[in-house]
Formats: sequence, C-alpha cells, structure tokens
Amino acid sequence: MEKSRRSFLKKTALTTAGLTLGGVGMSAKSYAKIIGSNERLQVAIAGLGRRLGAYFEPIGKKDSNVELVYLCDVMQKQRESALKQFAKHIDYQPKLENDIRKVIADKDVDVLINATPDHWHAPGTWLAVQAGKHVYVEKPCSHNPREGEILVAIQKKYGKVIQMGNQQRSSPETIDIIHQIHNGVIGTPYKAVAFYVATRGEVPVPKKAPVPTGLDWDLFQGPAPRREYTHDTWDYNWHWYGWNYGTAESGNNATHELDVARWALQVDYPEHVNVEAAKRHFANDGWEMYDTMEASFRFPGNKIIQWDGKSRSGYKTYGTDRGTVIYGSTGTVYVDRDGYKLFSREGKLVKDSKAKGSEAGTALGGGGDMTTGHMVNFFEAIRGKAKQNSPIDEGAKSVLLCHLANISYRVNKPFEVDTKNGHIRDKEAMKLWSRTYEKGWEPPV
Repeated sequence: MEKSRRSFLKKTALTTAGLTLGGVGMSAKSYAKIIGSNERLQVAIAGLGRRLGAYFEPIGKKDSNVELVYLCDVMQKQRESALKQFAKHIDYQPKLENDIRKVIADKDVDVLINATPDHWHAPGTWLAVQAGKHVYVEKPCSHNPREGEILVAIQKKYGKVIQMGNQQRSSPETIDIIHQIHNGVIGTPYKAVAFYVATRGEVPVPKKAPVPTGLDWDLFQGPAPRREYTHDTWDYNWHWYGWNYGTAESGNNATHELDVARWALQVDYPEHVNVEAAKRHFANDGWEMYDTMEASFRFPGNKIIQWDGKSRSGYKTYGTDRGTVIYGSTGTVYVDRDGYKLFSREGKLVKDSKAKGSEAGTALGGGGDMTTGHMVNFFEAIRGKAKQNSPIDEGAKSVLLCHLANISYRVNKPFEVDTKNGHIRDKEAMKLWSRTYEKGWEPPV
C-alpha cells in the first residue's frame, strides 16, 4: 500500500508541475478511482514558534487527508509545547525531532512545512526538495535574492510543489477583485501603494549570554556564519538583530502586500528602486535596522509600486493597519485580508465586499481561514487536483522586491535593475545579491 501511495504522489507531482507551468485545468474524473490512503500525505513541520497555531486547522481537518508525522524544532520546550497543543486537534501523536536534516532524510515524509527563521527558509526548502519532498515555506521564501533564484531552478529540476505562505493569494475576495482589475474594472491600473502599520516596542540590547537550556544554537544558525549567542536572540528578536538571520520588516511583512500589488499590476521585475528608511523610534534599544521605510519601485509601462512600512508607529495613514491601494485610470481599489472596496474615479464607493472568514492582520503568528485555504490548495496541488495558487516563481518575484528595498537601504542609494532577471545594475549593491554561508552549508550550484 505504501509503495502504491508514493507512486501515486510521485506521478501527480509531475503532473502538477506541468500544470503549474502551463496553468491548465485538470479533470476530476482522472482521479475518481483514487481513494483514502493512496492520497494521504505524511507531513512534517519544522519551526514551532508563533506560526504554529495557523497549522492546527489545515492539518486537523479530515478533508485535508494528511498525517502529521514530525514536529521539529531546535528548542526542546517548543517541541514539547507543540505536541501538547496539537493533541487538541489530532487523535494521534507525531514524533519529536531536533534536527531538520533527520526529518528530511525520512523517506516516508511527503511534505515539509518550513516555518523556521528566515535564514533557514531557502536552505531547508532546497534540502527537502532534493530529498523528494514537497514544501510549504513561510514568507519570505529566501534570505537573499540568489536563494530565490535557486528555489525556482530547483523546483523546475525536481518537479516538486513549492508554495510560499503568501496566503492572500488564496483569499476568494482578493482573487475576485484582482480578476476584475485584470478585466478593466478600474481601467488601466498604474500604481499600487502597499502599507503596514504596527506598534512594536523596545527590544533588548543583545548581550553575550549562555545558550538557553534546550536550544541547539549551532543548528539554529545552520547556514549562517557562526557567532556567539546573545540574549533574547533565538525566540523572535533575530528579526531585528542584524542581517545574519532576518530580512527586516520588508521581508517579514511587506512580502504580503507587495505580492498583492505586483499581482494586481501584472508586473515582474522593476527597472528602478529608490528607498528612504531609518530607525526612527527607541534610539538606544537593540533594534539594528530601519523601523520605518518608504520604497518606490518603477516598472516598465510607467507602473509604480510604493511600500509604506511603519513598524513602530501606530498612526493608520490609510485607515487600517495593512492593505493595498490600487489606482487605475477609471477607478481605485482598496484590498486587504478583510475584503475589498471598489471606488469610481470620482471616489464614490461602488462595491464593498467583506470577507466571510477571519485572518489575523498584524498579530504575531496569525492564521485563520485564509491560511487554511492556502494550505489546502497546496495539498490538493500535490495530488494534482488543483491549480497552485502561488507557484514559487511568483512568490520569489514578490520577495525580490523586499530584498531590493533592503539592499537599497544598506548601500544608501537608489539603483537601476535589469527587467529581464531582476539583477541590480550597480556593482556595490550587487555584492549583496547573495550571502556568506557557513562552511558545509553552501547552496547547490
């Protein structure tokens, strides 16, 4: 039975890879005779932090037809806590594991849910795909632009499904209004403003400290160059303590709204990037990068995407804490996780479509019906029963905008970009296209 199941999954993965590239629909009749265990996916989760709660529903749903076989994290108490929490949603007990490499080496695992810190997203994904797994990788899919290129190439080589956690791609309301925009409901879309507002507070100044009990600090660092442990780094503040592990607020949250903006405008790579960013709050705390950013991306066809990110100022410039405004020649659309509003050119509200479910906005961790739908779409794409909502080549293009913004901030200047592949036309900035890896963790060529 196991051999039959894996053979089925292998065949449908190859078919799905073709579907993803071709965008062709699939007949359910082809699968009418496939039942039960042949389609059951063996799932492992790596990274059991704040995003964990988002996985209870999609994994616990009987209709998902998945079995959770591993809970993996480099911190012992995270593993033990996750096991207790999942016990409320499933009636069996998955195995606990410290080392993601051991999980990936298990031939019975079909799917890796990669919810590790940013610097592990791409390496964990390519290791899993090379071992024959499909991967759901949380945003951002990469720590630097080169890693995004590698993921796209490795998906094409191995034919596995890779889906990023840009869950708004699976929102019925967002899908609906983007389809309308593409069909001319606001005329010619020419500009999108993506924004995020949060009231993050002070963070401790990192100081050398003993490695917390139960933490595998060496494995936490993984592909990143080695450094001594500093207080409060592993849990969440790695986001703000330099560039070894995190991608700043751009990679952390701009990913979502920039993805919607790019989707609406139907653009790929920008031709020019310009950024103004700085640390504006709590001048003496441990936050090492910008907490406020305005970025502008100019695309061919005179189209513009702007990012307005305020990590530690709660003033809601656009009335809400996150969303995207799309301007067109005959109208305007405001869209977020709660639905969309369509306005005429004169600013009159034409339609107000509210989302039927609930997805977290700026709360840490998040989750909700949108994430559930996105993960179910991923599971069904593996089985060949659904067209993938977020192929990795699309996800990587959106994440590239975040990286370009970060690079412009780090070199403190604007630059031109090659619209064919997204490469930076500036030698100094292009040096940040990749990163230095710990010996033995280098990416595949």
